Amino acid sequence: MPMATEGKRHSKIVLTKPFSLEIESDSEPTYSYRAPNLIRRLLSLLKNVRPGSDLTNLQLPPLFYFPKSQLQCYGESVYSTTSNSNLLSKCNNEQSPLERLTSVVAWSISTTRPTSFGVAPYNPILGETHHVSKGNLNVLLEQVSINPPVSALHATDDKENIEMIWCQQPVPKFRGTSIEAEVHGKRVLKLRNHGETYEMNCPRLSIRILPVPGVSWVGNVNILCKETGLVAELSYKSSYSFLGLGGNSKLVKGRILDSSSFNVLYEIDGQWDRTVKVKDTSSGKVRVIYDAKEVISGLKAPIVKDAEGVWQTESALIWGELTEAIISNDWEKAKEAKQGMEERQRKMLIERETKGEHWTPKNFLVTYSNESGLECDYSPINKWVPPAPIIDL
Repeated sequence: MPMATEGKRHSKIVLTKPFSLEIESDSEPTYSYRAPNLIRRLLSLLKNVRPGSDLTNLQLPPLFYFPKSQLQCYGESVYSTTSNSNLLSKCNNEQSPLERLTSVVAWSISTTRPTSFGVAPYNPILGETHHVSKGNLNVLLEQVSINPPVSALHATDDKENIEMIWCQQPVPKFRGTSIEAEVHGKRVLKLRNHGETYEMNCPRLSIRILPVPGVSWVGNVNILCKETGLVAELSYKSSYSFLGLGGNSKLVKGRILDSSSFNVLYEIDGQWDRTVKVKDTSSGKVRVIYDAKEVISGLKAPIVKDAEGVWQTESALIWGELTEAIISNDWEKAKEAKQGMEERQRKMLIERETKGEHWTPKNFLVTYSNESGLECDYSPINKWVPPAPIIDL
C-alpha cells in the first residue's frame, strides 16, 4: 500500500511501490490505471505532432500519469532492490578487475526496470529533490534544470567507499507509430578502494503505439573502466514476429573485452527481466551473473523515518496531493492538483525574473559553456550524501 505521512504545511508525503516484476500480478495495488480507450486517447493527444518532434514539453492530462515523479523513478533504480541482494557490495568485493567489471555489468542491468504502457511519471519541477537511504547507501537527486530537463544524482556508501554520479536528460521524440526516449548524459560509478571509475550510459525507451502497444528498452550500453582498460558492450533488443506479436522484447546480449588487445573475454546473453549469463571464451564455462527475480521482485514502497527532516523540495511531498488523487482515481481532484502545481511554478518563475535572480542548484555545481549553453556536467557539492529521512527497507 502507498505510505502517506502528515508532513509540514499540512501536506502529505506519499510514497508508492517501485516498478517490479510483479507489477501485474502482485495482490497489492499496482496503480497500473488505464484510461478508457487508451490508444484512441493517446493518438488524439498526438494528432497534431509531427514525426520527429521533441515531446519534452508535452503536457499530459492526469489520466496519463503514473503516481510518482521521474526523479523518483531514477532514484528507485539505484536504491530499490530486494533485501537479499547487494550488487554494489559484490562489485566492490570481487578480487580481480575482470570480475569487478562483470559485477558492474550485473548492477547496470539491475537499473533497467519494468515500465507500463500508456502512463508516464511526472516531469520534475526545478529544484525538486529526492533523498532516500538504503542501509549504508545514501541517494540524493535534484532537478538541476528544466530547459533542458536535466536530473542529477549523487549516491555514496561510506562503508563500502563507493560513489555514484549521474546526469540524465531524457529526450522523447514522436516517430509516427511509436515514441523513442533517449537519455542523454552519463553515469559514473567509483570503487574507491580499488581506484577504479566506471563510465556508462543507459538504453533508450521505445514506446510502441501501433500495431501492438508495448514498452521495451533498446539500444547499446557501453561500460568502460579507464584504469584497467576493460570494456563491456551491451545491446538491448526487441524481437517481434509478424505485426508485433510474439517474440521477446527484453533481450540483452554483449561481450566483455580488453580494449588494448580487443580480446573478447566473456560473452553476455540473457533477458534483463529473467537471467543474464556470461560465457568464458577461453574455458567455455557459463554462469549466471544476474537474476532479476532475486533483485527486482517483491519491492516495497520506502517509508518515512523522520517526517520533520523531509525537505520541502522532496518529490514525495510536493507531488503528494496529485499522487493521492491518482491512486484514488479522483480525476477532478487530480486535475486541480496538477493545475495548482503549474500555477505555483509560473508564479515562482515570474518572481525570479522580476527580481533578476538566477536559479542555481542546491546540491550540485553546474558547468556552463558559452558555445552550447548549459552542458550536462554536474559535480556534487558535498563529498558524502547524508543519511535521509526516507528509507528503503
